[in-house]
Amino acid sequence: MFDGIKLAALCIFGTEGIAAGELRRMGAENVSAENGRVIFDYSPQMLVRANIRCRYCERIVLLLKNFKALSFEELFQNINNIPWENIIGKSGAFPVNGSCLSSRLSSVPACQKIIKKAVANRLMKKFNTQFCEESGALYKIHFVAIKDNFSIMVDTSGQGLHKRGYREQSLDAPIKETLAAVISDLAVIKSSHTVVDPMCGSGTLLIEAALKAKNIAPGLKRTFLCEKWEQIDPSVWQSERKDAVDSIITDCGFTGYGYDIDENAIKLARENAEKAGVSSCLHFERRDIRDYTDDFQRCTVICNPPYGERLLDYEKAREIYKIMGERFIREKGKSYYIISPDDEFERYFGVRADKRRKIYNGKLKCQIYMYFKA
Repeated sequence: MFDGIKLAALCIFGTEGIAAGELRRMGAENVSAENGRVIFDYSPQMLVRANIRCRYCERIVLLLKNFKALSFEELFQNINNIPWENIIGKSGAFPVNGSCLSSRLSSVPACQKIIKKAVANRLMKKFNTQFCEESGALYKIHFVAIKDNFSIMVDTSGQGLHKRGYREQSLDAPIKETLAAVISDLAVIKSSHTVVDPMCGSGTLLIEAALKAKNIAPGLKRTFLCEKWEQIDPSVWQSERKDAVDSIITDCGFTGYGYDIDENAIKLARENAEKAGVSSCLHFERRDIRDYTDDFQRCTVICNPPYGERLLDYEKAREIYKIMGERFIREKGKSYYIISPDDEFERYFGVRADKRRKIYNGKLKCQIYMYFKA
């Protein structure tokens, strides 16, 4: 039913290459990375697999059409030419949302109205009806217009893929699960690793590191919007979930240690780790960063310290960077991966990073500072 349609994985700016590599390892074909998304061939198996297994992507969508439109008539005709009857069917519901940037058709509400009208017009003609009942499964249409170029998509995920299901509650300004997973990827976390987060908050960085180390698919404990679509046989979901479960590493040697000055954070981190199914390999303890030390021969430290635009003023945040620089000893077997939006981070930390990676934490431009040379 979706023959000829492409899939697209929407991702955090700066992570497209990482997401593309993950999809190729899953078996995706004709993978190409663009700004903010990765495009690959459609199959029912890949649609389901990407939703269940993607660690770094925010959402999986059907990519229906790309075109240029300078008038509402052009927009209407382009939308009307899409075979919506094969996608939505006779009774599917199809809300429309989107965004416009630097386009002649700059009104989002007006574009929504035209797209909705064009889809309804096509469906009513094809099914010979006077109205669209929209009583069935949900097909969320999303459009993006940039410099008069429109992309038309249909969401398959529902809630964003960062919603793993283990973090119903969190502290102020938590790091997104997908970004935490990216940091674990850059740190090359493996099943034999010892990982420490000395400012762990609600535990997201360590939980994502443990999920990666144990090869636990992040979407195993949640549902997806397209599970209700008649075009995808339930047996595909059953098969892909079974394969994901069978791929879990049960004899994993990974161990993680999380510290935080806030006792409530430690309590929440333990609860989240339990929900994620990784509590047996994670240990949490109340401890101040000023007292940080470790006696591991080899370990990787990953952390998301509080910073000026998040929780603290810049002066206090930079005091913490200085303490980290004093406490994070550079020696063989130790590596450090720290995310911060402060361009002066290295100055206050006291050491230039061996490598840096630009990335976005929400709308905030950050860098991941990597230290791995003794």
